[in-house]
Amino acid sequence: MTQTHVFDVIIVGGGGAGLMAALNASRGAKTAVLSKLYPTRSHTGAAQGGIGAALGNLEEDHWEWHAFDTVKGSDYLGDQDAIEFMCREAVQAVYDLEHFGLPFSRMPDGRIAQRPFGGHTNNLTKKPVRRSCYAADRTGHMILQTLYQQCIKNGITFYDEFQVLDLILSDGKAAGVVAVELATGELHVFHSKAVVLATGGHGRMWEITSNAYAYTGDGVAITLRNGIPAEDMEFFQFHPTGIYKLGILITEAVRGEGGILFNGKGERFMERYAPTIKDLASRDVISRAIYLEIKEGRGIDGKDYVYLDVRPETVNKYAELDGRTRPDGTPYRVTAEEILSKIPDITDFCRTYLGVDPVKDPMPIQPTAHYAMGGIPTNKFGEVVIDGQGTVLPGLYAAGECACVSVHGANRLGTNSLVDLVVFGKYAGIKAAEYARGADLPRLPADPAGGVRRQLDNLLNGSGREKAAQIGRELRKVMSDDVGVFRTEEGLQQAVEKVRELRERYKQVRVSDGGKIFNTELLNTWELGCLLDAALVTAVSALERKESRGAHAREDYPRRDDENWLKHTLAWLNEDGSVRLDYKPVVITQYAPKERVY
Repeated sequence: MTQTHVFDVIIVGGGGAGLMAALNASRGAKTAVLSKLYPTRSHTGAAQGGIGAALGNLEEDHWEWHAFDTVKGSDYLGDQDAIEFMCREAVQAVYDLEHFGLPFSRMPDGRIAQRPFGGHTNNLTKKPVRRSCYAADRTGHMILQTLYQQCIKNGITFYDEFQVLDLILSDGKAAGVVAVELATGELHVFHSKAVVLATGGHGRMWEITSNAYAYTGDGVAITLRNGIPAEDMEFFQFHPTGIYKLGILITEAVRGEGGILFNGKGERFMERYAPTIKDLASRDVISRAIYLEIKEGRGIDGKDYVYLDVRPETVNKYAELDGRTRPDGTPYRVTAEEILSKIPDITDFCRTYLGVDPVKDPMPIQPTAHYAMGGIPTNKFGEVVIDGQGTVLPGLYAAGECACVSVHGANRLGTNSLVDLVVFGKYAGIKAAEYARGADLPRLPADPAGGVRRQLDNLLNGSGREKAAQIGRELRKVMSDDVGVFRTEEGLQQAVEKVRELRERYKQVRVSDGGKIFNTELLNTWELGCLLDAALVTAVSALERKESRGAHAREDYPRRDDENWLKHTLAWLNEDGSVRLDYKPVVITQYAPKERVY
């Protein structure tokens, strides 16, 4: 018999956004967090470089500058009202984290240390500004630990290793979720007045990715299957500096501390692509630059990677050439000890996986699939929006990478992912609790777990003609080949057809493990279904967007087209596997679109 649990607010996901939502919801409502991982293993822990906020601790800075950089970084597709809200709130969010006990790196006088990051500038001089607040290169990890400790302190109920498989809707409102307990294989119904989805991104659909294995687009897929659209799925960020072949992230903070990108000819090639800001240009700009260098035969030894060099002698040489100074006006100089103290984890990664010591050798890097700008449409309070008119689905909220506010538009600035999850996680939790206090518990459908039971039965009793692992390999290959950094009409059409074929083959998959206890084969296969749904919507949305904007770079449409494409994509996945597209306008407040120049 299916167990039923009743709460005011259910949070799905134990990463930074979910924990922030839980912490704020629990102050006014009975709250539970469901997570398919132990919360401290969530992918927020992989965020290294910092959280952006215009504290101005080392030099002049203003939230308005942060907002403009975010709008410009988004290639003018971000909604400016939401961006202004986020950047204004970011300052208080950092102080909140500090008061929760987060061990930020400090300046000698005790204030929070800040460093430069890609795309963050002094709007007057156009030079890099120190805006990223950091805890060495473990910022996300520290946010995760700090928020989890606060949640435990506040007595929030956790259901760890519970995989949410469906959203329950009743009378047009959120009414809870259905989950499977990994330890027993039993289904559980969580009945609630409000649901907050904080399930993370979907980067596991590409071969080379910085994303954890758990990043399978569960939240987006579940909402798509319940008739809720996904927004701007064609925009997926490739971080320029992933460890060669592995995709493990080398934080942008390395370049913030003075690291330089070199091609196979020993050239600092970013001078050609972003002459003002160079190696601290926005991520989409640098990823395209690296691909072009490789394509034109200037990779290292003719191979498909370039070097990131943070050796002290290199940093000091180019700091002098660039006229870089410390906050007190003295020339910027670093030692090996300083570099090691600021990027200890990166140093360990490179030594472990590459046999390379960053203070002695340059690091081989290539772009890696990193972050979803698109996802479940929400407004700035985390309320899920179901159409182009801003209609809210009562009781349903989303925050973090699974949500599209949209503050990242076509390209996210570094540090803004942590700003996003803290700010919008907070407000999603506040609004969910407010809604729950004024709402009655919605009725449950007659058999709320019936749909999930049929899904799992189909996987356990399929024909067995197809293997999930093989379908997954083919999905990752076609997405990497045809829906990567550069895209074409022909390639995207191939991707759409291939993903449709894979979704049909998926129906013939049979899970060989018939057990209930920790049946990871069953759950991994279910996750593959989520990735296939998200991939189809991504490829169709990308095929239709006939322009280049931010992370969506079309070789056949190389220019941004504001006249026809300054709009958000909304995509619905129909039961027959077709995708319906619609569009809604971008919110513009004060920053008129213009060419991005770095």
